[in-house]
Amino acid sequence: MEVIREIPLIRWLRWVKRLIKWMVVGTLVGSFALLLLILYLRSQPLPPATINQTTTILASNGEVLDTLHHGENRIVVPLKQMAPSLIQATIAIEDRNFFDHYGFDLKRLAKAIYIDLKSMSKKQGASTISQQLARMLYLNTEKTWTRKIKEALLTIQLELNYSKDEILEMYLNQCYYGHSAYGPQAAAQTYFGKDAKDLTLAESALLAGIPNGPSYYSPYIDWERSKSRQKLILTAMQQQGFISAEQAEQAYREPLHLRPKEAQKGPDVAPYFRDYIASLVTNKYGISEEMFVHGGLKIYTTLDPTMQKKAEAAVAKYMPKDNLDLQTALIAIDPTTGEIKAMVGGRDYQKSQYNRVFAKRQPGSSFKPIVYLTALQNGFTPLTMMKSEPTVFTYEGGKEYIPRNFGEHYAHDYITLQHAIATSDNIYAVKTIQLLTPQKVVEQAHNLGITSEQKPVLSLALGTSPVSPYELTYAYAVIANQGERVKPIAITRIEDQQGNVLAEEKPEKTRVADAVSTFLLTYMMQSVFEEPGATAYRVSRQLNRPVAGKTGTTDYDAWLAGFTPQLATTVWLGYDQGRKVEDVKEARLAAQIWADFMESALSDQPPALFTMPAGITSVYIDPANGKLATESCPNPQLYYFAAGTEPKEYCTDHLPNKHAAPTPLKPPEDQSFWQQMGNWWRR
Repeated sequence: MEVIREIPLIRWLRWVKRLIKWMVVGTLVGSFALLLLILYLRSQPLPPATINQTTTILASNGEVLDTLHHGENRIVVPLKQMAPSLIQATIAIEDRNFFDHYGFDLKRLAKAIYIDLKSMSKKQGASTISQQLARMLYLNTEKTWTRKIKEALLTIQLELNYSKDEILEMYLNQCYYGHSAYGPQAAAQTYFGKDAKDLTLAESALLAGIPNGPSYYSPYIDWERSKSRQKLILTAMQQQGFISAEQAEQAYREPLHLRPKEAQKGPDVAPYFRDYIASLVTNKYGISEEMFVHGGLKIYTTLDPTMQKKAEAAVAKYMPKDNLDLQTALIAIDPTTGEIKAMVGGRDYQKSQYNRVFAKRQPGSSFKPIVYLTALQNGFTPLTMMKSEPTVFTYEGGKEYIPRNFGEHYAHDYITLQHAIATSDNIYAVKTIQLLTPQKVVEQAHNLGITSEQKPVLSLALGTSPVSPYELTYAYAVIANQGERVKPIAITRIEDQQGNVLAEEKPEKTRVADAVSTFLLTYMMQSVFEEPGATAYRVSRQLNRPVAGKTGTTDYDAWLAGFTPQLATTVWLGYDQGRKVEDVKEARLAAQIWADFMESALSDQPPALFTMPAGITSVYIDPANGKLATESCPNPQLYYFAAGTEPKEYCTDHLPNKHAAPTPLKPPEDQSFWQQMGNWWRR
């Protein structure tokens, strides 16, 4: 029997047919599997990515006070706020086919795989921008096949979930440009002191070359290497049609002005205030430490940078260089808005971060205005008389309290409330609180914003219950604002990285004292700067505007708290640990710092008079007898009263003869601003 053999060609064709069949089936199955994979990846959310951003603390004028990043300085900006030349330079050097592929550049990938297999290594890379972004957001940089598979899957997800512009924007904001700068905005500020949108072609080409090796291509580390990389990028941009040969040459030759490295940190302005802001953000507004440092927040504050610098300058000018243990604190508040404008918590933040603005110390006589405001609201007038003489006060079943005037100086006669304020008479103050009851004064103090415990005892009139400079300034600001309490604020608004408002502060206003009483007290407190021999009088020549205030002195503390219509300020001076301020010259430094700061802080504002509210009457008084002055009185003085409480009887002591009719001395109720300023100047 003859065996018919198959022709080899036919057998080969059958194998080809079978191979094609399996290839078609494989292609269909593979395509279906790929489709399922894509649908699956499309349905799955991307892993959460932590993108740390720099938090910025801003002053009231928009000036940056501080940036918080803990080594990762990143300010995310949209693509439209980046210079087009930077975007083009990045694409030219990193992924020239970025807009034409779907996450993978197959030609580059094939070449990289061939080189890796040939060398039996994983050194060759062909990562696209999408692949690099997947690695930046979700993976590490180890060169393993497992990581590369994960990277490929995540790259597909990125391409499925985001547009090309969105991927490019995220990538650029993730790039590390060296020296803690992440993203083009931080990089532009770090290297050139400008925004990313303002970069020139030359600057863009230089920055685009850094992410490939931040420590290798940094212009701060190796200028020549950085310029060589810049030239490579400009050539790539030219070859891809982004720029012409002339533009490339011109950009390469353009002089670049790098920002000095020492200027990158910026001046150390208001460190105590910045610490206070940090405590408010976390404690008052409930924002976590992680969000505060890395959340890319924008924190808008009330600080006036000009006033702050003047406050720091005043402290540096007067604090003695030969006694570094002596400390001070200063806080200034706008009484009409409650905004904290300046804060100095100590003389040297580097040596001590303890903020003495919030330290509680005995205020001494600087507490007396609170006593006298209570008195004015309970029937006292500027002419209320009490005798100034050594006095033994008895309380609580026979206990004795024996206050003394400074230097044992007593009038040994009846003095007015106005005279008691000017001379800081202690006996008058204690008699006043005894008449009012200490509890009324405690209530008034709390209404003015003092939250520290105030013991309802007679010695409270002399400031024996501790308060902080912050609290005392708050209280004085209420007096300056004619009895309307405005809660102090340091932060006006906090925004997250998308611009959403997380917290916002508006002035909280509460009427806690009547305008008439606070005006009367303010007018009398101006006399503190007019009493010869007083500490405040010694600095009055530095002041070219109406001011009101009160000094306070204890064995351990020296104070001056006061205000103008625009600003309330307190300066405290003393030692941290139970050491007496024994040098009289040192005790006077608080007043010198206060006067220097107040005049310089308001130098760009014209002098302002304290506004007289309705219900005030001004009359001339003969200070010798407290009666209405006549044209015959030798030393008439202008006094203000709540309408209806002024004296009604005229002085007859200085008439030419006892039968002559008194000629009233008319008050200057309708004077112009300049006439009133002239009266103040003559005072």
